[in-house]
Amino acid sequence: MLSIDWQSPAAYRHTKQIPAAGFAWEYLRRNDEYRHDFRTVALTRRQSTRELEAFAHRWGLRFPVRSRRAA
Repeated sequence: MLSIDWQSPAAYRHTKQIPAAGFAWEYLRRNDEYRHDFRTVALTRRQSTRELEAFAHRWGLRFPVRSRRAA
């Protein structure tokens, strides 16, 4: 659980310097439904392209460059 005082403007002062994508990520990663969906996808051994696209579409995610997996 976060230990931030959500009612204190000072606690959110740093958000003025976060780019839009970073702010969206901070919001999304706290969403319980997103976390559940992510956990489900992450624990699936072989995700189909359709499943990954559905996950990305549902949450408005875009991956312009494919990340490299560690060898």
